Amino acid sequence: MAILKQELKSQRLSVIIWSFSIGLLIAACVLMYPDMEAEMDGVNEMFSSMGNFTAAFGMDQLNFGTLIGFYGVEGGNILGIGGAFFAAVTGIGALMKEERDRTAEFLMTHPVSRVRVITEKLLGAFAVIIILNAIVLVCSCVSVLMIDGDVEWKDIMLFHLAYLIMQFEIAGICFGISAFITKAGAGIGIGVASLMYFLNIIANISKDAEVLKYITPFGYTEASDIINEHALNSEYVACGVAFMVIGIIVGYVKYSKKDIRA
Repeated sequence: MAILKQELKSQRLSVIIWSFSIGLLIAACVLMYPDMEAEMDGVNEMFSSMGNFTAAFGMDQLNFGTLIGFYGVEGGNILGIGGAFFAAVTGIGALMKEERDRTAEFLMTHPVSRVRVITEKLLGAFAVIIILNAIVLVCSCVSVLMIDGDVEWKDIMLFHLAYLIMQFEIAGICFGISAFITKAGAGIGIGVASLMYFLNIIANISKDAEVLKYITPFGYTEASDIINEHALNSEYVACGVAFMVIGIIVGYVKYSKKDIRA
């Protein structure tokens, strides 16, 4: 498992920075809630009159005046965008960086198969995503406990589970793309994550575009759906897992046959 250990070691600083940046931002928003609670009725009225803008972010189905509603919108935006970008950058760099950094020749001279190399790099990508989400969850829960808010912990856990699955999906898709490229990985990864985010906005605005929910992983991370249903949408999640698996399989097939540039 030397490759896995090296992957974790090489991404240690990145994980720490991303994790605490996201976690502390969410915590700061939660800690601000008690001071803003008295003004939330006015905020709800303002959002209710904003039409498609409110629907685009799922705020038309949430009570922004409750802690869980506030957490779903504010925490969702921070963890959704930040987590998606981190997963995309992690996944897209998994296989391409050996060629980009010209370390492929050194790696491939070791007595390990390409399948093992791919597997340990995939495990490394998923491991750092799990570490990020664990740190973010701790920061979030501590902040909620500090304000002694009345919140449904089941919804909080489902909320974070949905974003973990979403990040796995984006990482899996980018992992597959990673096998085809040798440079400009971060830009491509962020582009994929951004595309998925805006597809969900389009699906929220137009009922005719709701089919996009089956394509974008943000479809099953909607805080309004999770809070109102107290569950994840199994159909959207199943489609997301399928896209993740396809991305991983493509990565295995392509990289196993690829002519690696030293």
